[in-house]
Amino acid sequence: MSPPVIAVFGATGTQGSTVVNSLLSDGTFTPRAITRNPASDKALTLKARGAEVVQADVWDKESIKKAITGCEGVFGVTDFFDPTIYPKNLKGEIEQGKNLVDASKEVGIKFFVWSSLPGCTKISKGKYSHIAHFDNKAIIEEYLTSSGVPNATVLTGWFSEDLWKFGALTKTSSGTFELAIPKYSASSEQSFTWVARDLGPAVLALFKHRDREEINNRAFPVITEKMTYPEFAKILQKSLGKEVKFVSPPTAGSEEFDEMYEYLSTIGFYETPAPNPDLVALGVTFGTLEEFAETEVKPRFG
Repeated sequence: MSPPVIAVFGATGTQGSTVVNSLLSDGTFTPRAITRNPASDKALTLKARGAEVVQADVWDKESIKKAITGCEGVFGVTDFFDPTIYPKNLKGEIEQGKNLVDASKEVGIKFFVWSSLPGCTKISKGKYSHIAHFDNKAIIEEYLTSSGVPNATVLTGWFSEDLWKFGALTKTSSGTFELAIPKYSASSEQSFTWVARDLGPAVLALFKHRDREEINNRAFPVITEKMTYPEFAKILQKSLGKEVKFVSPPTAGSEEFDEMYEYLSTIGFYETPAPNPDLVALGVTFGTLEEFAETEVKPRFG
């Protein structure tokens, strides 16, 4: 009998790619990489590695239904910063997420894992109400849990990969480094997610244990470690062999990100310990930020 198929949206992106990698490495499931462009280099690479590659557009529910027919499960994620959404159609992400949920329900998907974030407006009682890329995902999460589709949610923290993807770590003219996080207190803890290392195994574990009652309709923070940015800077400094100084600029350049960093500095992501004991109980092993610095940061910046 062929392995059950898991549809992975965002398969060529940061989150979806790590899920595909984990599914391929484990072998329990066959990943079906869902992409708008099956002919892209990234999609063709996934196909060469053994993933199915299928075209769909998350704006089009019928194309989603066609793409996920025959699948046991779905991993869903949306990209708020896609040009079709940001900056002119901020609620479009909610429409895309609901399309994923509705299509999964209509096709009869047996388990759906959603990647989400905190609902900042609700949690802060309206104080932080302009962090759409968090709030939208929380709204979709609520929609999923009320849909009747068996599900679990993974909750991510601050992506460690943002050091280079969003330029948080830069080299100065003197050869030292700055870790620049706007509007963030040096004493405030951050929840770091090493996405490429830890997200895929967590999603895989939820699919493998999808029949357990305690999994359904629950959210699982996937946090590699918690620490302050100055503490993180010391880890980077040790690995790079150069001074790494934490600095906090007065603005990120947009209301969306200014509020996000203020929210995270004052309220934070999640109270769950890192690593999450519930995921550890499911067999998930987490990396460390020391390993991240050695294997990911040093080759790029060293």
